[in-house]
Amino acid sequence: MQVAALAEPTPRLRQARVALAVSFFLQGTTFALLVTCITDLQKRYGLSDGLLPVFLAAVPILAGVGSIASETLVKRTTARGVLRVVQPALCLTLALTGLGSQLWQLAIALGLFGLLVGALDASMNMLGVGLQHCYGRSIMIGFHAAFSLGGILGAALAALAAHWDTGLPLLFGGAATVLVPAALLVGRHFAGPAELGDAVREAAELAARRIPWKPLLPLCAVMAFAYIADASVSNYSVKYLTDGLHSPADLAKFSYLGYMVAMLLGRAVGDRAVQRFTVLPVVRTGTAVAGAGFLIAVLAPGTWTGVLGFTVLGFGICAIIPQVFAAGGRLFPHASDAAVARLNLFNYVGFLIGSPLVGSLAELSDYRWAFCAPMLLVLAVLPLAPHFLPAPAADRPDLAKAPA
Repeated sequence: MQVAALAEPTPRLRQARVALAVSFFLQGTTFALLVTCITDLQKRYGLSDGLLPVFLAAVPILAGVGSIASETLVKRTTARGVLRVVQPALCLTLALTGLGSQLWQLAIALGLFGLLVGALDASMNMLGVGLQHCYGRSIMIGFHAAFSLGGILGAALAALAAHWDTGLPLLFGGAATVLVPAALLVGRHFAGPAELGDAVREAAELAARRIPWKPLLPLCAVMAFAYIADASVSNYSVKYLTDGLHSPADLAKFSYLGYMVAMLLGRAVGDRAVQRFTVLPVVRTGTAVAGAGFLIAVLAPGTWTGVLGFTVLGFGICAIIPQVFAAGGRLFPHASDAAVARLNLFNYVGFLIGSPLVGSLAELSDYRWAFCAPMLLVLAVLPLAPHFLPAPAADRPDLAKAPA
C-alpha cells in the first residue's frame, strides 16, 4: 500500500495510533466471544444443525451491506464519527445475543451484529489507512496483530465461562459492561480531520482508480480460499470438538484460542521470514502447514489432537493472507490501494462460502468429512503460489493500457 514519506509523527498521531490499536483489540475480543459460543447459542435458541449455516451465512452478507453503508456515512461525517458509534453499539449487540430465547430474537441480534461489524471493519481500516499515510510507513500489520490478541482474550474468557458454567447472559452481558465503556473512552482519542488532513480522502481516491481485474484473479482466489479456511475454524472448530470429538465445552474453546495464538505468533515473525527466505517459499510452506493442520484436526482421536490441528493451521494460514495484499501492491505499485480494496472483497466471499460449506457438508456426513473441503481449497493455493512473485517489467499490468 502506498504511503507518503512525511516527518516524524506527532504525539497526537501516536496517541491516535494507540487508540486505534485498542479498537482493533476490542473488536477481536468481541468477535471471538461470539464465534466460540456458537454451540452455546444453538442450545439456548434451539437452533438445528440444518438452520445453523443459514444464520451464519447471513452475518457476512449483512457485513458487506454494513461496510458499503459505512462508506456513505463516512463521506457525510468522518471515519472517526462512524467508528465511535458502531463499536459501542456492536458490544451492546453482543449482550443482546445472549439474552433472548426465541429464534427470531437471535435472527435480529445476529443481523444487527453483521451490519455493525461490517461498518466497524470498514471505518477501522479507513482510519488505519489514513494513519499509515501520515506515518509514511506500514503500520497496518500491528493493528491486525492487536485484533489477534483480542481474539485470544475473548476465546480464553469463553473457555473460563464454559468451565464455570456461567451462561451466555452473564458472559456476554458482563463482557459488554467492560467493552462498551472502553469503546466510548478510546473513541475520544481517534484521529480526525485535524490530524489526518486529507489522508483518508486521498486514500479513497487512490482506491477508486481503475485497474484491470484479470491479473488480480489468482490472488482473489487465494484470498477466498484462505478466508474459507478461516471461517471454517471461526464458526465450526468448537462445534467439531464438542459434537464430533465429544470434548467438554470448556476445553473445546481452546481450538479457536490455539488458532488465534498461532496467528499472532506467526504474524510476529512473518515479515522477517519473507525478508530472509523470500515470499515464494514462505507462501508454499505456509500452505503446506495449513493443509497439515486441517489433516491433523480431521484425523484427531481426541480433544487435544484436535486443538493441535487448528493451532498448526493458524501458523500456516497467517503467512498467506498478508502476502496476498503485498502481492497485489507489487502488481500495481501506482494504485496499490485500489488493488488492496478489490482483494479485500474476497475476505467476505470466503466467509460467505466457508460458513455454509462446512455446515452443509457436516449435515450430509460429519465434521471430519466436512473439514476436508476447506483443506483441499487451502492446498489449491500451492499451484497459485507463483502469482505472489513480482511480475517482470514487460508483463507489469500497471505499465500496460488494459481496460478495467
